[in-house]
Amino acid sequence: MNERPSAWRAFLVCAGLAFATTAPAQEAPQAINSPALPPAHGYSHVIVSPPGRMVSISGQVAMDRDGKVVGEGDFRAQCMQVFENLRVALKSAGLDYKHVVRTDMYVTDLNHLDVLRDVRAHYLPADAPATSTLVKVDALFRPELMIEVAAEAVLPSGRKPQR
Repeated sequence: MNERPSAWRAFLVCAGLAFATTAPAQEAPQAINSPALPPAHGYSHVIVSPPGRMVSISGQVAMDRDGKVVGEGDFRAQCMQVFENLRVALKSAGLDYKHVVRTDMYVTDLNHLDVLRDVRAHYLPADAPATSTLVKVDALFRPELMIEVAAEAVLPSGRKPQR
């Protein structure tokens, strides 16, 4: 009687070892910092994180690839730069705006909401708008900045991020 449970246990152990050796390894999150974006200091512009292939993009501000502010005092120009930076970040992961599922927007003045909506509508697809959060803040990390936008997107199954 004792032989059967021992044999069964041995089978389960072997089956477990076989499964463990054939199961896919957990892929680590991948950081991407495109040279076409401002320098990243202590953060990544884009993270592709398994499982589920969610792509998180750090808040982008109106800075060019050299870290210079674009459109000081001009909310529309800053919005355009922010959404262009998001476009570059998405492209660095092999995505575009149709893959965006969430945006978090931080503005210093709600009086520019119509401009923000206009610019955002120019970039994000109207047929499948991303979820969105808008927060009015007292200031961003530099006083001349008026808007910051972070995004989350989904990398389609089987697709590899670019670099």
